[in-house]
Amino acid sequence: MTETNEMSFSTRVQSPVEAFGPSMLHLRDPAHKRIRSLVSRAFTHESVERWRPRIREIADSLLRNLHGRESLDLIAEFASPFPIIVIAEILGVDSNDLQQFKSWSEAKTELFNPSRTRQQTEALLAADEGLNNYFACAVESRRQKRGDDLVSALVVAEESGQRLTSREIVLTCNLLLLAGTVTTTDLVGNGVLALLKHPEQMHKLRQSPGLLSRAVEKILRYDPPVAQVARVALNFAVLGASKVRPGQASSSSVVGNRDPGIHLDPYASDVERADTIHLAFGGGTHCCIGAPLARAEAQTAVRALVEHFPHLRLDPRRPIEHKPVPILKGLKSLWIRAC
Repeated sequence: MTETNEMSFSTRVQSPVEAFGPSMLHLRDPAHKRIRSLVSRAFTHESVERWRPRIREIADSLLRNLHGRESLDLIAEFASPFPIIVIAEILGVDSNDLQQFKSWSEAKTELFNPSRTRQQTEALLAADEGLNNYFACAVESRRQKRGDDLVSALVVAEESGQRLTSREIVLTCNLLLLAGTVTTTDLVGNGVLALLKHPEQMHKLRQSPGLLSRAVEKILRYDPPVAQVARVALNFAVLGASKVRPGQASSSSVVGNRDPGIHLDPYASDVERADTIHLAFGGGTHCCIGAPLARAEAQTAVRALVEHFPHLRLDPRRPIEHKPVPILKGLKSLWIRAC
């Protein structure tokens, strides 16, 4: 294979837009408003809260399997599988299909890897096809027989006589899966690393578990999973010293989380501070619809981890590895000593 063909093959799914198709993430009103309003009826704060006990059970199950270990990779053995299992159950994935679902989900995370190999690209393409087919079959199954899962809720969601098409539900499931797993993994990893690097903050959290919700908001501000966002200007705008014309695309770092004009001592991480303003979930009409689930998962994961391993600390024998992904900020591995 020539170098040109190799590059063409490796970049076939380079863009998230190509992988997702026109999901609500990439639509403008009125199409975006229609789909989001229908999805939000099925994916509410109240529905996520009902899942909290089960989310805790999943966290406990994963952590119990790690008891007795002197050292472990928090990312590979907890932070990565945890949100995949959670979203699988929320979507109604059959327990017999869980291993295949996890394999597809892990392969999909390579979408954002700019240096992925040919084999990783092949696995990504296969996962994309497998998940599309799986969700399409799930939609048809739920049209015949409803369950208490999210796919069933998306099937019956209705507003002003409008409903989601089967394709829109499949795209939504793919969006919730990829956007809701890799970022939650990074949120948990970044948060635990920040707490372990600031042991006085970890001590505060152990002494006052009620600070947990505030601590997660601090983590979202201090070290958010999404490092860059892409936007297309609708009108002429001035950003700093740059002029942006209508239709011009731009990519920028999420630096507002450490804006000294908004945050006092923006580089500090203090779980007791009341300042919980941040841009980790975006804003406006495209504000992350999965924010309630991400918060619930992160709060549950950190609480469970601290309770299972009260003497948690970094493993000095292992380096901290970061992912080579420009738009996301997360860890490839985080080795910790659990006892």
